[in-house]
Amino acid sequence: MTDLQSPVPVWRRPFHLIRTNLRAYLLVNVFAYGLFIIGFVVGLTFPELNAARSVSLVDDGTAALVQGLVMTPPLFALVILAVNVGKLSLATIVLPSLIVPFAGFAFFGYWAVETGITLAPTTPTAWVQFIPHSFTVVIELQAYVLLLLGAWLLGRHWLSPRTAGTTSRGRAYLRGLGRVGMLGLLAFVLLVIGALWEAYSLRYLLHPLTEWLL
Repeated sequence: MTDLQSPVPVWRRPFHLIRTNLRAYLLVNVFAYGLFIIGFVVGLTFPELNAARSVSLVDDGTAALVQGLVMTPPLFALVILAVNVGKLSLATIVLPSLIVPFAGFAFFGYWAVETGITLAPTTPTAWVQFIPHSFTVVIELQAYVLLLLGAWLLGRHWLSPRTAGTTSRGRAYLRGLGRVGMLGLLAFVLLVIGALWEAYSLRYLLHPLTEWLL
């Protein structure tokens, strides 16, 4: 039975996919969060790498963009969402996986380690600032986990059509695309929540928290 013919309500289908592919989902979680933690530990161990990433963010204009938008949370949230959907979700995970099976895992893996290095707190103030941002990390990584699960299902169906309940590679590819889309809807909801939290926590929570704890 295909997903379109499934008696499971549309809004529950992403959760149904997760349940029926629970082992893969858990392994993808280990992959995503594990690589971020590796980068985080590397950043803590080698502060010069963290400093180099900070300089890079200044040089490419990212730091200035954040400073310019942080006082306007709605606009800031839209920019965060656009970057997370366009650059990270589509360009890093989904599109490469549409061309080469599982390619999104390699691109995401590099990004996860680099991001861990970038976010590693190397000063007491940075540790305080990381408290609200840790929620952003958890929820946005979970969105990428869902997309990675979709990329895994697509690649699996593409290489082995029988796993999609068909003998046609083209039909299996299309069913894989459908599953990427279903999981992508849930991922988008998480990215919206993450963008709103990041924008409003930076504006209204980060500074008071820093003042209170330090």
